[in-house]
Amino acid sequence: MREFDTKKLLNICMAFSKEQDHSKLLEIILQEAMSITNCDAGTLYILEDNKLHFRVISTKSLHVYQGINDTSLLPSVEMTPENVCSYCAIEKTVLNISDVYNSTTFDFSGPKKYDAMTGYKTHSMLVSPMKDDKGNVIGVLQLMNALDDNNNVIPFDEVFALIILSLGAQAAICLSNINYAKESIEFLNSFVNVMTTAIDQRSPYNANHSKSMTQYADKFINWLNTTNNKWKFDETKKCQFLMSVQLHDIGKLVIPLEVMNKETRLSSRLNEVMNRLKIIELITKVEFLEKSTGTMFEKLTAKADTELIFAQIEEARNIIAKVNVAGYVPDDMINTITQIGGRYYVDTDRVRKKWLTDEELDCLLIQKGTLTSEERQTMESHVVLTEKMLKEMKFTKDYKDVIDWASSHHEFINGKGYPKQLSNEEICPEVRLLTILDVFDALTAIDRPYKPAMPADKAFGILENMVMDGQIDGDILMLFKQSNAYKLEV
Repeated sequence: MREFDTKKLLNICMAFSKEQDHSKLLEIILQEAMSITNCDAGTLYILEDNKLHFRVISTKSLHVYQGINDTSLLPSVEMTPENVCSYCAIEKTVLNISDVYNSTTFDFSGPKKYDAMTGYKTHSMLVSPMKDDKGNVIGVLQLMNALDDNNNVIPFDEVFALIILSLGAQAAICLSNINYAKESIEFLNSFVNVMTTAIDQRSPYNANHSKSMTQYADKFINWLNTTNNKWKFDETKKCQFLMSVQLHDIGKLVIPLEVMNKETRLSSRLNEVMNRLKIIELITKVEFLEKSTGTMFEKLTAKADTELIFAQIEEARNIIAKVNVAGYVPDDMINTITQIGGRYYVDTDRVRKKWLTDEELDCLLIQKGTLTSEERQTMESHVVLTEKMLKEMKFTKDYKDVIDWASSHHEFINGKGYPKQLSNEEICPEVRLLTILDVFDALTAIDRPYKPAMPADKAFGILENMVMDGQIDGDILMLFKQSNAYKLEV
């Protein structure tokens, strides 16, 4: 009998270690404890907030079973030594009581009240603490009315005290491991939320990007899982993907704000350019006054030259102001800016200088967007920085793909993305989806510095052109559009 119980206990403990659902594990613990001791009833308590809370109750003879999801469980038990379960938890000891009604050691008014309500009769009781690997009591197993082979109520055999104590200890360790894992994930998620908030709030032009993308992703995955589509996400994969979305721009935390927040081509340089044009205008006036004392021909020539320069300055002011904020600069305006950049003036120190510095000219020659090629390289480096930063984190195996997924969202299937120029079979479906979500939000966002928000239908038109160019996955784009996941509630 003892050998059989020992083997059974080992098998039960192995089963405990495999169960990852906290609620199911609690139910299994009580069921197996009752099975080993061949008792009629049992209750499992969990110690929280200095109280013992009912989690599972079973009475076979009354056909009563209440699991952890039932809302009608009994009130919690105060931690007072008069109560047998509380005493067990406080003293961390097993209690074997042969006759509850004849015991004067503890207050059994609770069981007696329950008996009176149900018509049940509690006789024998075995109460055992559930201690984790650190010796902390996390709960109590209360078993009632041991039965012999003829279903007669008998006292619990003393051998069961050690068996149930061992069972409770193994169960407590498994429960603690589940709790540790849950707490670790909760901590990781809270850290991710902090990082996401930091990323989005660092720049007013990026305030809702990660949040919106996460909402798109969550709605899309839920849609996939409720349709007959062959591409589905289990809960673990879903959590991993959403974390990848939240962290995909973490590298932007170290991108200079003057690049992140560059709303116009010249940005803060505009005042310098306009002040320089004003200085050129004043210098031209002084030169005209100096030449106006010469011959009539010299006066007329000086006047004509001055008027020409004044006209060029006014043209420069106007064209620079327009180009600075334009969404797209056509070729004729690019040519005009190039001409302006080739003009010189002589300053008050008689030094010959350009109307526009090389840096200013580079900014104004940007045909689309606001960033120079150098600034764009700095901005694009955020994906490399994302990978570098995430590699400093220790992800569990359930989140092992977060680094690759998050840092590959600018790769295109035609190999023309960045930073690694991955292509086709090198880019998994999850990255392809993340890329589509990123581009869609970039097009439709209302908080971008360089363009107004685009309506969804026009954004999908651009995305469809990207499919034709071999940049993004057409099948996934079609699914995203069908899902209506892009329609966020305001």
